[in-house]
Amino acid sequence: MSEQPEQPQYEQPEQPRYEYEKYEKEEEKREKETEKEEKTWEEKWRRDPLGAAVWAAILIWAGLVLLVQNTGLLANLTIGDTSVEAWPIILIGAGLILLLEVAVRVLVPSYRRPVGGSIIFAVIVVGIGLGDLFGWTVVWPLILIAIGVGMLLRGLIRGL
Repeated sequence: MSEQPEQPQYEQPEQPRYEYEKYEKEEEKREKETEKEEKTWEEKWRRDPLGAAVWAAILIWAGLVLLVQNTGLLANLTIGDTSVEAWPIILIGAGLILLLEVAVRVLVPSYRRPVGGSIIFAVIVVGIGLGDLFGWTVVWPLILIAIGVGMLLRGLIRGL
């Protein structure tokens, strides 16, 4: 009779426990990734205090303009025959604050970030405010001039 060699017996890991550990590790990995992505307000403020300061300045500007309007001081301001409303002034001021942010981001290395979207948004906001104040027949040519000057400056800067 031939004896068959004994088959080595391997311990099989328990499937439910193995699957649970695998799930637990994946869950911990996902939590760590989301912790990296989610930042608290304080972390965002420490990383980019300029962005928060700019939006705070825009809110303060809007509040000041509305306060001046509510006290009746804005009614004395006229352009041509029409009195000036608060919203065009708020929009123009907000756009100028955004353009100031762009200038700081370009000039100060520690705050440097991409500014293309901010420039476009600022020009749109200023354009809407100016369009309400002076009329679109004046503002559209000014927008075209601003776009042309921007393209010219970008070409000159890249050429340096």
